[in-house]
Amino acid sequence: MSPAHTAATGSDPEDVVWVLPGAATPPRVSLLVLPHSGGNAHSYAPWRELLPADVRLLIGQYPGRGARFSESPGASIADLAGPVVRCLPPDTGDLVVLGHSMGSLVAFEVARELTGAGQPPSALIASACRPPYLPNPSPVHPDQLDDDALVAAIKARGGTDNGILDEPELREVVMPSIRADFAIDDAYRFTADPAVLTCPVTVIGGAADPVVPASALPGWSATTSATAAVELMPGGHFYFQQQLTAFLSLVTGVLDAVTAERQPA
Repeated sequence: MSPAHTAATGSDPEDVVWVLPGAATPPRVSLLVLPHSGGNAHSYAPWRELLPADVRLLIGQYPGRGARFSESPGASIADLAGPVVRCLPPDTGDLVVLGHSMGSLVAFEVARELTGAGQPPSALIASACRPPYLPNPSPVHPDQLDDDALVAAIKARGGTDNGILDEPELREVVMPSIRADFAIDDAYRFTADPAVLTCPVTVIGGAADPVVPASALPGWSATTSATAAVELMPGGHFYFQQQLTAFLSLVTGVLDAVTAERQPA
């Protein structure tokens, strides 16, 4: 399904898009996950054990972390999304794209690029994120914060291993990519006509999210000519961490709906 299978960065495609197959061959559907600001593919890999065996899990790894550590952190959403699109496996088949927080903006750009190439995803799932045409309601302004203040802001949001942030040597390693991610999230805003997608969009958020108000989530409907739905779960910005099974049940429902449409009447 990918327009091409070579990263412009020079990284091996499997370092840019992790491929975690299930027990079933061939897979029924593929789920591509794009991490949050400061996140990495490692933190989403455990999802493999909770997803159905016939779902292939793909996870994007951004520059500046993991096997891509030698690459400079991205400066824009395009720097994060472009390599992922170019490194998708060629046999992706039905593809559902999911992002959390900033990852939802990356997911939108991945879906937009695939749609423009005539290979639209089967669905988009946006989690805990403002619509891409709105400004960030909770900017971090990492350029105005020293490391200690930035770490405090990250901890307040949750979702990052505090053990890494509290260990000076590890913190020094991860801070450049974290700063870059939050700067990207602060600055990004899609200014063209947002209705560029043709696939269904499902938006999931925490009912008590202090970073992205639940009232902003329905605005994602403007990004697609297809249907849009909003689901709220208890909790804050990383609501799914305390109820991962229930969250992935919602995700699996989207995957099931995609493959049901492919069944003959």
